[in-house]
Amino acid sequence: MQADHTFHKYDREQFYDELFDQNGQPRMGARVLINRINALPPGELKQRQSAIDRALLRMGITFTVYGNEQGTEKIFPFDIVPRIVEAEDWQVIEAGLKQRIEALNRFIADVYHNQEIIQANILPREILAKAKSYRQQCQGLKPPHGIWCHITGTDLIRHSDGKIYVLEDNLRCPSGVSYVLQNRMVMKSSFPQAFKDSCVRPVDSYPSRLYDTLSHLSPSQSPTIVVMTPGIYNSAYYEHAFLAQQMGVELVEGRDLVVKDGYVTMRTTDGFQRVDVIYRRIDDDFIDPQSFRADSMLGVPGLMEVYRRGNVALANAPGTGVADDKVIYAYVPDMIRFYLGEEPILPNVPTYVCERPEDRKYVLAHLDELVVKAANEAGGYGMLIGPHSTAEERDEFAHRIQADPRNYIAQPTLALSRVPVMVNGHFEGRHVDLRPYVLYGKEIWVLPGGLTRVALKKGSLVVNSSQGGGSKDTWVVAATESEMDE
Repeated sequence: MQADHTFHKYDREQFYDELFDQNGQPRMGARVLINRINALPPGELKQRQSAIDRALLRMGITFTVYGNEQGTEKIFPFDIVPRIVEAEDWQVIEAGLKQRIEALNRFIADVYHNQEIIQANILPREILAKAKSYRQQCQGLKPPHGIWCHITGTDLIRHSDGKIYVLEDNLRCPSGVSYVLQNRMVMKSSFPQAFKDSCVRPVDSYPSRLYDTLSHLSPSQSPTIVVMTPGIYNSAYYEHAFLAQQMGVELVEGRDLVVKDGYVTMRTTDGFQRVDVIYRRIDDDFIDPQSFRADSMLGVPGLMEVYRRGNVALANAPGTGVADDKVIYAYVPDMIRFYLGEEPILPNVPTYVCERPEDRKYVLAHLDELVVKAANEAGGYGMLIGPHSTAEERDEFAHRIQADPRNYIAQPTLALSRVPVMVNGHFEGRHVDLRPYVLYGKEIWVLPGGLTRVALKKGSLVVNSSQGGGSKDTWVVAATESEMDE
């Protein structure tokens, strides 16, 4: 039986599909692409997918899975059918993300200074007091221009009701943007005409905008900027090297930097060179053994003192991880109202905070229906997906919640939207989320697109690469011609 590479037999089932409407017809922004794929000769799409896979392999686009017995280095799976975001949807997403990042930035500044949100009883004092990612060492810090979160990756999902919800915020060292840029490059070469005719907004200005965002942190007209990596064994090392190369700046490890005479300097063949801005891809705990973990071999002794004096800029600022806490996430809508006096444009997923006795009672009684998450875990770890769990797993999580309720939240099991993927010569729907990237420099800018992560396992709701997920290119349809020239 010959494989069917067209969409004629594609079944969207009962889920919201990003490419097809409830009647099985292509959505407006997807029509050009669907028609072109349907018109391809048999076997052509599979050949293009194979060509893309070979190109990504040559580029060395990998990620690391810690604890995997078959080896840690993996090629990031990529599916050739893009996710398409209509212009009107993107306008809401963009406005909602700008609003959210502004409120989160004010929140971080507030909790390390006057804590007005605590005094106003918007955020319970005990929630902040028990936040594992709150850093006492950052109290009173004043980052350049009052900006704490310069680079953010916010995870979004679309539910069966068609609405976009914020799933979580990532303000420490959000990763994945290199995949966005490389995915786009291979897709443009594979579908150049469909890409042009679909009026897809470009993403290739990200490295230059990132450079401008970092430059904005220094008073120097030509600042020395570096990307600081933990090293080759970090899961996102490929991205660290890629972004440094794209921006034309040095990629350094902690051992390459030295504090001298109140400044951070970089070892070079010509001696020591002063560093003005560090885009650090290292968590707070490891950046300075004198201020955080004394056993860290990755950081720069004395870095935080130089930062406090204003003699070097760090992006993101230390301490931003407090806003990544999944319990504090539940209070972001209240932050928006408190700091901005506005209603949230993008809603949170409804969230039960297990620290609250009533919420905890409900969660424990409905573990088979809910998704339970640990406050500071990432990558799909520390989760219970109730409907897919065993009785033993639910019992284990019940004990965890009762032992440390502050460390857990729970959310309804949402029907994530789907996008077709090619499976053995035909198309099947798989669940996706979306991580747009936001830069906060002179202004807040949202990359028009982002990383669409796809759960390649049938029926799975876990899209993380570490849990077997892959990625797709994300096509944001332009509303005007000027958006195509950005």
